[in-house]
Amino acid sequence: MSLTPCRECGREMSTDALTCPHCGAPNPALAARGVWRRPWGFEWRSEREVAGWPLIHVAVGRNDQGRLRVAKGVVAIGQFGVGLITVAQFGVGLLFGFGQFILGLTALAQVAVSVLVAVGQVAVGYVAVGQAAVGCFALAQVGWARHLWSVGHRDPAAVAFFTALWEALKAKLPGGW
Repeated sequence: MSLTPCRECGREMSTDALTCPHCGAPNPALAARGVWRRPWGFEWRSEREVAGWPLIHVAVGRNDQGRLRVAKGVVAIGQFGVGLITVAQFGVGLLFGFGQFILGLTALAQVAVSVLVAVGQVAVGYVAVGQAAVGCFALAQVGWARHLWSVGHRDPAAVAFFTALWEALKAKLPGGW
């Protein structure tokens, strides 16, 4: 057993202590091992809840215990998030997700993995659109799909599907695209 100063009060304590015996700080020796980081970031939850989850939860950074903050709500916004609708660097969007790496029913992300529609640089889903895509219907530079429309492959079913999808989207957009 060795002694180290507490990260909060500076008094000597054991490196094995779970709390400082002098001030009660949790994990007091983590600073000595170069692990502890002061809490930082932001967290906000709406007062309104749906099925026990806040309607909106925003969470970024680390909490008082040094753990990453995870946004969990109907609408989850943060570095890490789980919700019906999620905007996160890494997240699970049960209905829709937007971010860098997203898993969900529908996903728009750099890496998008979804059950239905995935749009991203790398996209995996029933309908996948991306630079690299995997799915039943895929529109990609490089892809693997039952019906693929890519630089090197032009499946007639994929062409018909994506052309009809584009026409349907144009009809919904304002301004006569």
